[in-house]
Amino acid sequence: MNSTSLPGGVVADADIRIGTGRSRRFEGAQHSAAVSYFYVENQPGQGPGLHWHPYPETWVVLEGSARITIGDETVDVVAGDTATGPAYVPHRFTNIGDGTLRIIGIHASPTIIQTFIDED
Repeated sequence: MNSTSLPGGVVADADIRIGTGRSRRFEGAQHSAAVSYFYVENQPGQGPGLHWHPYPETWVVLEGSARITIGDETVDVVAGDTATGPAYVPHRFTNIGDGTLRIIGIHASPTIIQTFIDED
């Protein structure tokens, strides 16, 4: 059960917050859900390093603009756009705007499995 004990399977923001920022990590397996997600708030120039998952990922841009690289393709997206990346294909995104990027990365898995390319 969540530390805030919210009813009906509701997960409190504070229970899935990453560090002291506003980003969150929701792992479905911990909440009887078949999907997981990252809700990310990045400042200009920020974004995760190149990585891959053994399942597809879908990004929904809520605010701002991002450059998403999926394999050999790069595309610029803005609020309202949705992009997808297939399983096992390295990808990354970077905030290319001058304000906060708010983006949700939906993982087609009850657990988040993530392998970074630039790590040992």
